Amino acid sequence: MKSTKKITVALIGNPNTGKSTLFTAIAGVHTHVGNFPGVTVEKKIGKVTWNETEVTLIDLPGTYSLSPHSEDEMVAVDVLLGRQSDVARPDTIACIVDASNLERNLYLVSQLLDLDRPLILILNMSDLARKKDIEIDIEKLGARLGIPVLCTEAHRQRGIEPLKNAILESPIGKERKPHRPFPEEFYRECDLLHQEFGDEELPMFLVERMLLDVQGTGENRNRKNGLAERESFLIDARQRLLQAGFRVPQMEPRVRYRWIKKQLEGICTRPQTHSTTTSDKLDRVFTHKIWGMLVFAVTMFLVFQTIYRFAVPFMELIEEGQNILATSVESAISPGAFRSLVVNGAIAGVGAVLVFLPQIVLLFFFIALLEDSGYMARAAFLMDRLMTKLGLSGKSFVPLMSSFACAIPGVMATRVIENRKDRMITILVAPLMSCSARLPVYLLLIGAFLPPTIYAGGWITLQGIVLFAMTFLGAVVAVPVAWTLRKTLFRGETAPFVMELPSYKWPSPRIVFSRVYDRGKAFVKRAGTLIFMTTIIVWALGYFPGDRVEYHKLESEMHSLKMAKNGTTKNFERREKALERELNKMNSQLMEQSILGRFGHTIEPVVRPLGWDWRIGVGAIAAFPAREVIISTLGTIYSLGADVDEEDQGLQTAIQNATWKKSGEKVFDIPVALSVMVFFALCAQCAPTLLVIRRETNSWRWPVLTFSYMTTLAYLGALATFQVGSRLIG
Repeated sequence: MKSTKKITVALIGNPNTGKSTLFTAIAGVHTHVGNFPGVTVEKKIGKVTWNETEVTLIDLPGTYSLSPHSEDEMVAVDVLLGRQSDVARPDTIACIVDASNLERNLYLVSQLLDLDRPLILILNMSDLARKKDIEIDIEKLGARLGIPVLCTEAHRQRGIEPLKNAILESPIGKERKPHRPFPEEFYRECDLLHQEFGDEELPMFLVERMLLDVQGTGENRNRKNGLAERESFLIDARQRLLQAGFRVPQMEPRVRYRWIKKQLEGICTRPQTHSTTTSDKLDRVFTHKIWGMLVFAVTMFLVFQTIYRFAVPFMELIEEGQNILATSVESAISPGAFRSLVVNGAIAGVGAVLVFLPQIVLLFFFIALLEDSGYMARAAFLMDRLMTKLGLSGKSFVPLMSSFACAIPGVMATRVIENRKDRMITILVAPLMSCSARLPVYLLLIGAFLPPTIYAGGWITLQGIVLFAMTFLGAVVAVPVAWTLRKTLFRGETAPFVMELPSYKWPSPRIVFSRVYDRGKAFVKRAGTLIFMTTIIVWALGYFPGDRVEYHKLESEMHSLKMAKNGTTKNFERREKALERELNKMNSQLMEQSILGRFGHTIEPVVRPLGWDWRIGVGAIAAFPAREVIISTLGTIYSLGADVDEEDQGLQTAIQNATWKKSGEKVFDIPVALSVMVFFALCAQCAPTLLVIRRETNSWRWPVLTFSYMTTLAYLGALATFQVGSRLIG
């Protein structure tokens, strides 16, 4: 048996250099997507075998430099140094640069050379450089840098085989002279610091970064680890460098760009005059402050209309398949706890996961198209001015807009935001957008309690005004919430908007498919298991500990009746309807006796100021796996069965006639209906969203915070709505 050689390769590069496209081109679909422990940074790893060599590819997040100022930004440095416990130290580093922007991209290359590790320089988008009449002498550049230099066109699958060969050969590459671009005084200070720190395991690269990055992650880690004395060493070293004429941190960009200019002398030539490209012509429209916004608005309208229209049939198909499977199981298994577990727990849990897939797949399909074509960067540029006022960035707009359909793909879409603060704030406010799952609650209560008053000759209705207000209430509240988060947990000014505007190109079907596949698979594997478990838990809370012996006897009789039924007869129909009424009534009583029902009674004093009784409280709790579940829960509580919807006249009549047990007064009126709607507009009653936040942030802290602040806002909003509404109407 042949022994397989193993190597690990890290891919790194500036944003918009085609790094992810190249990763997909060489890794294919053999990838695993997750998060690095303790941070929000996505971890994408691919495993392939080339010439009997097992290659592990690590796609690091896009970055402009190795100057980390947060734990998220530090991930790339930790991986490259072998200090990230869940991945092996890379044997080779492959740096992808934009061949048409070589001067700027070589800044990162200069820092990577400081690591003194095998390095490959990949000039991607070389076809674009040729179109711009940029000439690069590859051989001279490689000789001058002392590393292999290759040209690729990742979106066209060109240059891939030479790259694979270079990767396989690189770990045993030739020695190169040390990269020392800084003055000797700097390296003397680094040697002194290393001695004073007394830490033999501390890489010299981190010592250099601590000296260069004032208030950077290295310095902050020392403070957190109780090594504050190192800070005084760093201050003294920077002071000595200042006296020698080298001011930190301004020294680094001057030194590195001087080095870059020297490396490219006689190697990279550009045309003297700039020719107008197709991208330039398109940008005159797409980045125009008026026409650009109009194009963007139309694009977003078409994208979300398409998602809504095309996702619904697939979601209904999944629900129909779920119902068929549940019916088959009910026919095959005798009534009892096990059947209820399988049907209402397991099958419902699987359905709760899969029903989101159509929206997620379609959303990421359009995001992949817009990203790969180059338009997404323009959209972010256009929206940045507006979003900055909210403490966010232009890249936050698409995730927030997509959250109006469903917060789950919206939260997942924040991966396009490189800045950690902007990404975290966007994640925390995305659930405030009024997703489609809230709509059934609005329609039920608006239809039951708000009169169809019309204005403006029938063009405007009171019901429409209330529906509009509830739909956008969360978005309005998100503005002060985002501002507060920026001023408290994520202090500091909004990061400067730095983004390369890549040239337009036709999206690669292979790249688009790969990204959609990765996102869909990541959702099912990472969030699906937790959503499934939540559904099982809520089922158990609503099932136990009631005595269901008589209930199961009636279920058996109903099952036998349906099996024996040959054609429709009045006797069969009468008995079937009588059994159905009896089952619904008994199910309502069992729901009240269950843990869920008892908890509803327990919290009734808490929700009473909102105008709610225990039944509404139970509905709110049962809706935790998915907000729309409140409709079927209320149907069960009011003895109508779980198969009702928001348009069911019986359910509307039942809640209109519901009364308090002691006083006999009606529970629901307009203030109560508005109170419930406001609560659902602002609450975090969506376990799948919270679990996706847990997966995306890699911490329980953020979903707990989201649930806490949104529930508090929802309670206070519902309280104010009911109390003020009761006084105004009463």
